[in-house]
Amino acid sequence: MTINYSEVEFLISAYALKQLPPAEYPEIAFAGRSNVGKSSLMNRLLNRKGLVKVSAKPGKTQSLNYFTVNNALYLVDLPGYGYAKVPKAVKGMWQGLISDYIETRKTLCCVVVILDIRHPLKDLDLELVNWLRESVVPYLLVYTKLDKISRGQRQQHASSLDAGLRVSPSERLLFSAQTGEGKEELISRLAKFIDAGSREHATESADRPEAPIS
Repeated sequence: MTINYSEVEFLISAYALKQLPPAEYPEIAFAGRSNVGKSSLMNRLLNRKGLVKVSAKPGKTQSLNYFTVNNALYLVDLPGYGYAKVPKAVKGMWQGLISDYIETRKTLCCVVVILDIRHPLKDLDLELVNWLRESVVPYLLVYTKLDKISRGQRQQHASSLDAGLRVSPSERLLFSAQTGEGKEELISRLAKFIDAGSREHATESADRPEAPIS
């Protein structure tokens, strides 16, 4: 499936599973710690400067923000995690909503997990990746803010994150929202997840027995 990411519009902010749109398109969700650069990455992918809002206050996003792309795909901006100043009750609500969404949404093809290449691996990032593995949810690791470090530091920092996450270089990609480096590779990798997810969903639908006619 070829997706034109420039044809995008905001659809809905969902604060509960019952508010999610019908599961008619494949979905790609974006996850990351608060202020990791998730909104900037999505805006670069979508060729827009301010469609996905960049919050000045970490932890401000509390909903699942849906965007319709090319009338063929949903992109889902998940709430940031790991910000200590968010009240515990709100944290619990976010975690419940996110976990329920990821574990139950049948059309979810991939969770893009975004990490800041400048910093050592955080426990919460590792916990998220391990949970996705255990839940057998496809994911793609993106090490972002590539432009913030020198070319000589890239390999060292990337290798450190690879080791902590127990992944090979082929299981992640490097990205810069500032320069656009890594964008074409991201689009190519997402296409594979979308195609695989679409085939799996089609197979499940075909195998599902028809409802009896009353």
